[in-house]
Amino acid sequence: MKIGLLSDTHSYLDDRMLTLLQGSDEIWHAGDFGTAAVSERLAQVAPVRGVYGNIDAQDVRALHPKTLRFTCAGLDVLMTHIGGYPGKYAPEVRALIKENPPGLFICGHSHILKVMQDPRHGNLLHLNPGAAGRHGFHQVRTMMRFEVLDGKVQHLQVIELGKRA
Repeated sequence: MKIGLLSDTHSYLDDRMLTLLQGSDEIWHAGDFGTAAVSERLAQVAPVRGVYGNIDAQDVRALHPKTLRFTCAGLDVLMTHIGGYPGKYAPEVRALIKENPPGLFICGHSHILKVMQDPRHGNLLHLNPGAAGRHGFHQVRTMMRFEVLDGKVQHLQVIELGKRA
C-alpha cells in the first residue's frame, strides 16, 4: 500500500501537494483539515482516512472521527490529531497505547515533523508529518510518503513543500 501522509493543511492545498499524492493507494490526514473541501479534494486523488483536529468545524467532524484505529497491509495503525510523542503522550493516547500498542502511531497538531521509535511499546513507530498548510509557526511545509508491506512501514520519504509564507 502506498500512503501519502499529511496534517495541518488549515484549508490549504496546492497543485504540488496533489501531484505528490498521485499514485497513493490511500491518503491519511492527521487533522486540522480546515474545511471539508480539503478532504473532498484529497478524495479525488485517493481514498482518505483522517481524523479531525482542534480547528476543524462540524463539516469535517461529520466526515472524520477524533481517533481512528485500523489495519493496513498487516500494520495496526492508531491516528489522532493531538497525541504527543514517545515519553510525552497525551493522557488519552497514553492509555490506548499502554492497553494495546499499535505498530504505527500518527498524530499532527505540533507542526513539528517527527519520526521516532518507541522502544517501551514494542516496535511502535511514531510519525508526525509536520504541517502542510500555511498557517502556524513552522517555517517549511512538510508531508510524508511511505509504503506499508507485510505490517511494516518501508521507503519512508519526508517531503519539503516549500516555505510557509
